[in-house]
Amino acid sequence: MNHPAQDRRIFEELVRFLSKKKTSTKFSGEIILEIGKFFLGAPYGIGTLEGKRAEHLVINLREFDCVTFVENVVALAWLVKSRGKSFEAFRKLLQKIRYRQGRLQGYCSRLHYFSDWIHDNEKKGIVRDVTAEIGGKPLKKVINFMTKNQDLYPRLKNATNLRIMRSVERTISRRSLFFIPKKTMRYLEDRICNGDLIAITTNREGLDVEHVGLAVRVRDRIHLLHASRADGKAILSKKTLYQYMMQSKARSGIMVARVGNARLPGGQADLRFLP
Repeated sequence: MNHPAQDRRIFEELVRFLSKKKTSTKFSGEIILEIGKFFLGAPYGIGTLEGKRAEHLVINLREFDCVTFVENVVALAWLVKSRGKSFEAFRKLLQKIRYRQGRLQGYCSRLHYFSDWIHDNEKKGIVRDVTAEIGGKPLKKVINFMTKNQDLYPRLKNATNLRIMRSVERTISRRSLFFIPKKTMRYLEDRICNGDLIAITTNREGLDVEHVGLAVRVRDRIHLLHASRADGKAILSKKTLYQYMMQSKARSGIMVARVGNARLPGGQADLRFLP
């Protein structure tokens, strides 16, 4: 259920909080982490983007799953970059980030697979996939989890949605993806920056990423700031990212995306969507 008045109050409280931090329009991981830490303790919410209504932009700053936590932090970081302070500007940024090419055109226009999310937002100039340049290895995988598990996605009962998602999955499967295998993570940690987006890849058949969060350096080791389903809230993990990865055989490695220094061909960030 939407609670626009509550979300607006949280947004205004965050704007006041950031104004005291003397943030600049230069991107830094510290700004991203300030925003992420503002939401520490916020409840974990399951299926916050799903509903019986037709696909629409959901704004929910009261509770998060791992992806909506990252999306909202990235949108708010770009708002700081653009010196925006209005709720409407935030709304536009969130839509730009959440949907393919920034266009809300039904259920399948939402970026459901996180490797697709990274790819699309790199084209917009929102993030830059740095996985390969910091030591990542090729990841070749057939992506079809959603269409192979239609019972988990009620909207795929619609034949048109199912057809479109199959096409999306084929496109993702043809891409050259990269990941850092977890066995080599320990040697590459120094290349990960505060505020980087960490996407945890998985061995599960047909799926690219199972969880996402923000990188935080604590005593020279990377930890994860994320909306944790296990803890039921947004937390900064006490375990290092490496220890977290080693807890599950299904966690195969990570993708890393960096916010704010993305560049498009010609060397310029695409800022045309900014309010």
